[in-house]
This record gives sequence, structure tokens and C-alpha cells, in this order.
Amino acid sequence: MPITDLRKRDLWLFWTMALLVLGAGLGLRDPWPADEPRFALVARQMVESGDWLFPHRGIELYSDKPPMLMWLQAAFYSLTGNLRVAFLLPSLLAALGTLWCVQDLGRRLWTRQVGLYAAWALLFAFQFTWQAKKAQIDPLVTFFITLANYGLLRHLLLGPAWRWWALGWAAAGLGTITKGVGALALLMVLPAALAAWRGWPRVRVHARDPRFWLGPLAFLAAVAVWLAPVVVVALSRDLPEYRAYLDDILFRQTAKRYSQSWDHHQPPWYHLGVMATMWIPPALALPWALPAWWRRLRRRDPRYLLPLAWWALIVVFFSIPAGKRDVYVMPALPMMCLALAPLLPGLLRRRWARWLLLALAAAVALLFAAGGLSVLEGGGRLALRLREQRGLDPDAVRAGGWMLLAIGVWGLGCVLAFRRRAVAALFATLAGLWVIFSLVGYPLVNDASSARGVMAAAGRRIGPDAELGLVAWKEQNLLMADRPAANFGFKLGWDEQLRRGVAWQAQAPGKRWLLVQEDALEACIDRGRSEMVGISNRRRWWLVPAAALSGQCLPTAAERAAAEARQAEDLDG
Repeated sequence: MPITDLRKRDLWLFWTMALLVLGAGLGLRDPWPADEPRFALVARQMVESGDWLFPHRGIELYSDKPPMLMWLQAAFYSLTGNLRVAFLLPSLLAALGTLWCVQDLGRRLWTRQVGLYAAWALLFAFQFTWQAKKAQIDPLVTFFITLANYGLLRHLLLGPAWRWWALGWAAAGLGTITKGVGALALLMVLPAALAAWRGWPRVRVHARDPRFWLGPLAFLAAVAVWLAPVVVVALSRDLPEYRAYLDDILFRQTAKRYSQSWDHHQPPWYHLGVMATMWIPPALALPWALPAWWRRLRRRDPRYLLPLAWWALIVVFFSIPAGKRDVYVMPALPMMCLALAPLLPGLLRRRWARWLLLALAAAVALLFAAGGLSVLEGGGRLALRLREQRGLDPDAVRAGGWMLLAIGVWGLGCVLAFRRRAVAALFATLAGLWVIFSLVGYPLVNDASSARGVMAAAGRRIGPDAELGLVAWKEQNLLMADRPAANFGFKLGWDEQLRRGVAWQAQAPGKRWLLVQEDALEACIDRGRSEMVGISNRRRWWLVPAAALSGQCLPTAAERAAAEARQAEDLDG
């Protein structure tokens, strides 16, 4: 086969696999906690209310994150009319865009083969695949940061290329209005400036050219797409809730969250553990890549210096504050795969590397096979968790066991079939894992994970003409409700939500019901007259009719402390 045809075949194989792995299950599930229902609810309310500038969660303004992801979800919802499809499309397209940036950069900086190695490594890195199949902000901000890196590197290493320079800064601006850390892409300029100053070959910043300032102007223009109208409108309305929105999203959720983290406290070395475990399989090569990188840096090769130095800066930046989450360092993963890719052909020719990958594939297969057998036997801890914490019925638990066993059997078959091609064995095993779980697992656990099952059961119990109010609710309850549901604030204390809910119910006691999270039930509610309607995401939900209320709902000190602790846990999650 001619070389050109081989290259085309390899490229088509990669993109077909990427679309299969990342797109499998699209439309088969609803948004799942922790963050997906929140963003999907905000996006749907944007479309229903017509207010796209100031996001709302229920009756409250939502100021935890800028609205870029929610804008895209709302736009796709408007186009498709199907929230199940629309809420996942931004992550899918962002992941494919990130893969393209890495593949094309590897091709331009080294060879076509290196570009594909980088893209394959990124596609099956566990954290990337896991996040790309979720509707959270991190896949989108990773795309904008990687696009910014792409534009900057096209200019700094292959330039001058002023259009790519401006695009890189603009992408960093769009990343900033997606999540405040988008501007960190611009740290790429620091190692480039240092290398240019030290006389490294092939790297130039061109800072004396007046066109240098096209970059900062593009960044400001991108940020102004959101920031300018929101500031103007908020100040013109002169309402305290809009000023509080500006203060929270511009200061508390950015600078204050970084300098005075109030959640997710972890030790300074936390992200090293994340990279060592969640960046597998490419992270397995790091012990051998580190000395190889050092040799290339000593030869003053800026193609390695810029992505590696930027990766180090990102890790240092996120290791300083006390609050840390595994996704914080995910934007550095594409640059790690890019710098690793030129070394992979040589590493994979070594026998120990092939045995290591084959052992990993076998371990994954055996783990899932053992988990499936444990669930099918019915007495294991996994089966117990699925029943008691997820609320799955026995048939669903058993089907889940068969799914896990099928993944394990598929993996063992791949190990045997591709035992002489370890990379193919591992990637086929991982592809089967993601595809089988997406096509079979999504429908199995969707009702319990999304709260659709609880909300459908509540709707059937109270009948089509009744009204429903939510107390101590989660976003998935309002999103999955089969009717417009009353809510009494989200961040408001649960005791105050209950007090307002009781007052609302008293206005029409014959047809109004309250859906209350079990941890928010107080002594004023007779559980004998209430009904436990289901379990969703480890929470038990009760339907409370007006007849179940007696006296004033004034929580005891113990009830208040327990409710505040659980509410704080819910808000952090």
C-alpha cells in the first residue's frame, strides 16, 4: 500500500475511534451530578426565560461560573430541542478539538507519526476520556487553553505567524470567560521569552514588532464579549442581587477562591498523585521520558522546553492554594502528551514497555470480570452499594453485573488476540470499556443517577393536577420534575427553605405537596403520614402532604447542625 494511503488510513482510524469512544451513549442519559444537572438546568432556564446574560438556578442568580458552557448548551438545546443530546455536545466537540490541536501540532513540530502518537496517548488517558464524556466545564476550558497553546506555539516556534498569535490570545480570553483559569495559557510566553533571551534556536517572541500587541487586544476583546455587557446591565439595574452577582463571580469565585480556598483542601503534592494515576496509560512512560527530556533540553530544543515548562508552571500554580481538585491540572495533559509523543516510537520497541501495556490491559480486564462476578453472586460490597446507595432494583443490579463481566471478557479477548501488539490490546480493551459502559451502563443507572426515577415516582404519586414544592433540593430534582416545581432558594438554609415551603403549602393544602430530602426533615413532620418516594445519588427523598405537618417547623440544635453539615457537603460537591 502506498505511504500516502497508509497515512490516510491511520488518520481515519484514529478519528473513527475517537468519535466512537467519545460519542458513544450520546442521548442515552440525562445529566448526572455533581455539576451536570446544574449547568443543564441553567441552560434550559436561559432558553425558557430568554435571559442569557444572567444565569439563574431556580429563583436565584447563579454566579459560581461564567456562562460560556451554559451558553453553548442552551444554543444546542435551541437547535435540537433535545436536552439529552444538547448538554453533552459542547464537551464532545471540545474534546475532538483538543485532539485535533495536539495531533496537528505534533505533525508540524515533528512528523505525522508523532502527531498521531500524541493524539492516541491523549485520547485514552483516563482523565481526558472520563471528563470528555461528562458535561462539565473542564473539557471546554481544556480545549480553549489547548487552542491558545496551539496558536502561541505556531507563532513562537514556527513563526512569525501573527494571526495565530492573535488567535492564541483570543482563545485564552474565551477560556477565561469559561473558567477564570483560561488566562493561564498565556504563561507559555514566559519560557519562550527566556529561551529567546538565552539564544535558543527556532524560538522568537518578536516583542519589538508593533503587531505583538494584537495578542493582548484579542484577549481583551474576547473577555469583553461577556464581561462588558454583564457589567453595564448589572450596574444599570442598580439592584443589590445583581451587584452581589458581579462581586461573587469577579472576585470571590476567582481571586478569593485561589487565595483563601474554602473547599477541597489537599496537600501540596496532591496533583503529583493525580498525574501519576489519572494520566495513565501515557503517564507510565514518565520514568523513562524524564531523562530523555533532560537530554533534549540540554541540546536546547525549544519544542520540548515550551510545553514542558508550561506544564510545570501549571502544576506549581495549582499546588499553591489549599483547595485542589483533580481536574485543575487537566489542561496540562495535552501538552504532556505532545512532548511525550516523539519518544513513544522508541519506547514502544522495548520489550518491557510492551509487557507493561499488556499487563495493564489484562489487569483492567480481570478487575471488571471480578467485579461482574461479585455483583452476579449478589453478596459483594459493590452489589450492596448499587442497591442501597444508588437505589437500583435487583434486575438492574444483575444487568450491571453482566455488563461488568462483558467488559472483562472483551478485555481478555483483546489481550489474547493482540498479544503481539500490546498497544492495540490496551487501546481495544479501553475502547470496549468506554463503549459498553456508555451503551449499556447509561440506561441502567440513569434513573437513579439523574433523579429521573425519583421525580417520575413523585409525579405519579401526587397525580397530574397537584403542585410540587422542593425543599433541600438538588438541581437534578428541578431539572427532572414532570411539572413546573416551586423552589424556595438553593443556597438558603434548609430550615428556612422548609419554613417557606410549609407556608406555600398552607395556601392550598389540598393539592400541594413538598418533596424533602431526608436530612432536612424535622420533628414537625410526621413520617408516618409521609412517603419515602425513592433514593437518588445516595439521598433519600420524602413526599410530605399538608396532613403530615403539625405545629411550627423550628429545628432543634441537633437537627440544624446535621442539616447545615449536609448542606455544606452538597454545596461543596
